[in-house]
Amino acid sequence: MALLPGIRSTTIDTARIRMHLLESGPTDGEPLVLVHGNLSTGRFYEHLMADLPARFRVLAPDMRGFGDSEPAPLDATRGLADWADDIHALLTALGVTAPPHLVGWSTGGAAIVDYAVEHPVASLTLLDPVPPYGYGGVRADGTPAFADHAGSGGGTANPEVVSRLAAGDAACDSPFSPRSILNGLYFAPGHRETPEREDVLVAEVLKTVVGPTGYPGDSVWSPNWPGSGPGTTGVLNALSPKYCSWARIVDLDPKPPVLWTHGSEDVIVADGSPLEMGTVGESGAIEGWPGPDVFPPQQMVTQIREVLDRYATAGGKVRTEIIAGAGHSPHLEKKAEWLAVFTAFLATIG
Repeated sequence: MALLPGIRSTTIDTARIRMHLLESGPTDGEPLVLVHGNLSTGRFYEHLMADLPARFRVLAPDMRGFGDSEPAPLDATRGLADWADDIHALLTALGVTAPPHLVGWSTGGAAIVDYAVEHPVASLTLLDPVPPYGYGGVRADGTPAFADHAGSGGGTANPEVVSRLAAGDAACDSPFSPRSILNGLYFAPGHRETPEREDVLVAEVLKTVVGPTGYPGDSVWSPNWPGSGPGTTGVLNALSPKYCSWARIVDLDPKPPVLWTHGSEDVIVADGSPLEMGTVGESGAIEGWPGPDVFPPQQMVTQIREVLDRYATAGGKVRTEIIAGAGHSPHLEKKAEWLAVFTAFLATIG
């Protein structure tokens, strides 16, 4: 399927890796970088790009490990700092010097905060972001269930999902196929893209680099339930609370304006997400769960709200919009509504 009108595709050699990106708007416009999440690419933003205000140069890169960018390994011990550094290297290679507006979807939410810790930004938009203390095995205050962070990282991936990704399986004959995951987890019940658009998005997911340095990453044995802990490479380890935390957003100085949008029906980033091991253990799907006092289901949305409340108390400006009826991807499912919220937010920033 050809790119939509007004969207340009290019590949840039940066000081770190070769990056593919989609671009729209004037090359001298304000930089607006759209950072995708896990198991996706910059093309998950394509449908928005031409409709964004003409003042922006819009960039939607394929991040390390995904899409058509160089398949470089991800150092999980840095959290999402590899992604943040790649964004900076891309902007440098493009000659962009102005502080960018950054949008981070899911995994990308942690990456844009990592970027803001090191570089000035004009604004941050957190789109159904990974929770601020990382994904899996943390209590309400962000402390780990176990000191070795068992129950998070590469070992928590479903083996059938991994094998189907590796095989390039575009079918929908299993709940663990990429197509079924797109429709069953990314979207709220009842939402479907057009068949042509769905095929494009599935094809983009299947560009994921599969293995110990990509998705899901490596893992290590743990004596603690459920028997594995995070390794040191790959995206799911980068999301482990052992390495990932964007709660330090509270300490940013100066504090850029923040927009947080979240689908009301999101099951990937949710209080008690069925994908998180605390909820899996509570359901009885894996024997030996040590109980809610040790390993409670993670309250992800509550954690996001608490950290952003602290950001606001510390002097930051935060706008929150819960998108009714949307799942993990309100920018796809509720395009017009999400775009109206986002552009109104941008209009407040001179």
